[in-house]
Amino acid sequence: GATKASIVDASGRSMAVDAIMGADELYDVAKFRVKGSTAAAPIAQKESAAGEKVWLVPYSIKKPNFQQEDISSVEKFNTSYNYYIFSCSAPENAVGCPFVNKNGQVIGLMHSNGKVTAIDANYAKQLKVTGLTALDAALRETSIRTSLPDTEQDAITMMTLKKGQCTADEYAQYADEFIEKFPTSAFGYKEKSAYLTDKVEYDAAAKLMEECIKKAAAKDEAHSNYADLIYQKIAYKGDSTYTAWTLDKAIDEAQKAYAAKPQPVYKHQEAQINFLKGNYQKAYDMLMDLTKTPINSGELYFEAAQAKTQLKAPSKEIEVLLDSAVNVGNRTGIVGTYYLARAQFLAEQKEYRRAIADFNMYDSIARPVDPTFFYARYQCELKIRMWQQALIDIARTCYLAPQQPTYFAEWASLDLRVKRIDEGISAASHCIELAPEYADGYLLLGLLQKEKNMKAEALKNLQKAKELGDPRAEEYIKKMK
Repeated sequence: GATKASIVDASGRSMAVDAIMGADELYDVAKFRVKGSTAAAPIAQKESAAGEKVWLVPYSIKKPNFQQEDISSVEKFNTSYNYYIFSCSAPENAVGCPFVNKNGQVIGLMHSNGKVTAIDANYAKQLKVTGLTALDAALRETSIRTSLPDTEQDAITMMTLKKGQCTADEYAQYADEFIEKFPTSAFGYKEKSAYLTDKVEYDAAAKLMEECIKKAAAKDEAHSNYADLIYQKIAYKGDSTYTAWTLDKAIDEAQKAYAAKPQPVYKHQEAQINFLKGNYQKAYDMLMDLTKTPINSGELYFEAAQAKTQLKAPSKEIEVLLDSAVNVGNRTGIVGTYYLARAQFLAEQKEYRRAIADFNMYDSIARPVDPTFFYARYQCELKIRMWQQALIDIARTCYLAPQQPTYFAEWASLDLRVKRIDEGISAASHCIELAPEYADGYLLLGLLQKEKNMKAEALKNLQKAKELGDPRAEEYIKKMK
């Protein structure tokens, strides 16, 4: 689709299109906002009747040659709008040009569907965007920016949807427009500041957030957004060159948010910042206090378990917190992550059967496609000799990570263990294809070939494993000789 457009007014002056303000694919009509100003043609408020004379104002960079026409008939569409039909012909480049009445008022815009017609100009005028316009298939065909809706919530909805559809620079334009349209909303400042932070323009981001705090109607949101911006920057960028942003400042902003509006969510934010700062006991105490508030959730117990882990607490204390995360999560309907966390914890504690039960619950809820999940469950199944389940999980792992040789080596090793020799030879061969310098592939292929009485081939592959530095290969070679 188009990436930019321009319009030419009646005087031949060209202006760039800034944004689309509405469109209708069925009637081939769109409403634009341009960068510049021009005198607007008046739109007729009274419909023209069949038989009336009107004039087509064709496109021309010189003096336009007005074309007088009689309206053949008028039909209604969308209940109250007029669809004018003519029996004349018109130049092809006249599509989209206005028809005007004797008073010079625009009655419609020329539309061509095999014959000359005109769409009511009032219909084009009323076109608008909504929060869900970002999902409009026709508008997604073009790269020209869509303008924001006129209500704050609709504008937030559109920006949320647009975030995954456009580039960071394009999204920043939406943030600028949002700030201009809704200067007392904290949302636009947060989005633009996040963009500036990603561009390592920390000073500009800080100034914008200070402006947000001054102008935003919801001071709590402004302070909380600033705290989150600093938290995200320190947690995920690790850039220590901008010394004005510290975790202490983030905590201060979270506390100011709570002072402006005492909501427990801001205490939760403060607890998370304390955790990142290494104040694990403080974070734990705050999280446990929050479990007695209306925002009690599995997430609080899960984060408390992470704090206890950092404090080197006894494993039983951590397990109790993870149990609570699962129990509360089951009540709230958000529980998958906590089953997975408990499964990983139980696997570390060598509670393999219980870990597998939790892995299975997570599998049934989340339907994961991450190979590391199936590999983790496979390792537990291997420990308690659940051979069939282990074979299924290592096969899934390899299917989801077809370029990872270590997984194919694991598959070949298990096949050797359960005497699936042909399948094991296939897995080991694929491992070698992926990583010709990986000793395990040759070692396993040699051992599998030995089981199939392919002595010469086996010795050759074991020798290769030895050359690649596997100390086990020498012993197997000696035994075979």
